[in-house]
Amino acid sequence: MMRDPIATARTLSEALPYLQRYSGAVVVIKFGGNAMGDDEAMAEFARDVVLLRQVGVNPVVVHGGGPMINKLLGQLGIKSEFVRGKRVTDKATVEVVEMVLSGLVNKRIVQAINDEGGRAVGISGKDDDLMVCVADDPELGFVGKPVEMNVEIIRDLYRAGMIPVIAPVATGMEDNETFNVNGDTAAGAIAGALKADRLLLLTDVAGVKDAQGNVVTQLSPEEVREMIANGTIAGGMIPKTETALKALEDGVRAVTIIDGTVPNACLLELYTEHGAGSIIRSTEPSVRPRIR
Repeated sequence: MMRDPIATARTLSEALPYLQRYSGAVVVIKFGGNAMGDDEAMAEFARDVVLLRQVGVNPVVVHGGGPMINKLLGQLGIKSEFVRGKRVTDKATVEVVEMVLSGLVNKRIVQAINDEGGRAVGISGKDDDLMVCVADDPELGFVGKPVEMNVEIIRDLYRAGMIPVIAPVATGMEDNETFNVNGDTAAGAIAGALKADRLLLLTDVAGVKDAQGNVVTQLSPEEVREMIANGTIAGGMIPKTETALKALEDGVRAVTIIDGTVPNACLLELYTEHGAGSIIRSTEPSVRPRIR
């Protein structure tokens, strides 16, 4: 298909204010869902991340990997127990989680970014005690709730021109203790500790929807709480919006919940007037973020 060079140049020109706004910004991206299992979608995501770095953004990628964990647990014959619909993560399960997240999934994303010309480095929440957890619910075993964040290793990496790719596996308060952390929770905690300019939660839905099923493009924390209370926000969107609210309380400038299956979703959100998905923020955007 032929591309219109004039339209391409116009698009780049129109992006200038947004390129200026996010120069030097810290943007934490939670990556997961269907895109992780699709080579083409993975390569497209990697190109977007490399482009962000190229134009002066400091992208930090946090990923999940639930389907891959389920697959390996099945292959190993490890049966899962559930409490109130949530998987109990015993010692055998958390070892599989760490193998899949810190190994297979993490390095696949790192390789995809490097293949597109970036300089990615894969770590987990264990590295340099980045994320220290306690049990979120004793009945669920080794499912972690972050209680201490040490993000200097992330700053060291992006200041050196690297793109950190982080697996949501954390250390505990006891020796040799490992916790599995929900990917959204980990991304929110990392974004909050970094006081990130933007947290992008990539999902498989278009964003937060109102009672009529329409995507709400802009929300305040008060509106989100009201929608949760009256049942408009329900199901799997509740933990995502609660993660967003916690991140804003911790100092993140804005959180966007977007459909990661849309091509170039991150670029649409950051570099176009239209944006993408639902943005949640307490204040109006500034012309240019603080540079760290």
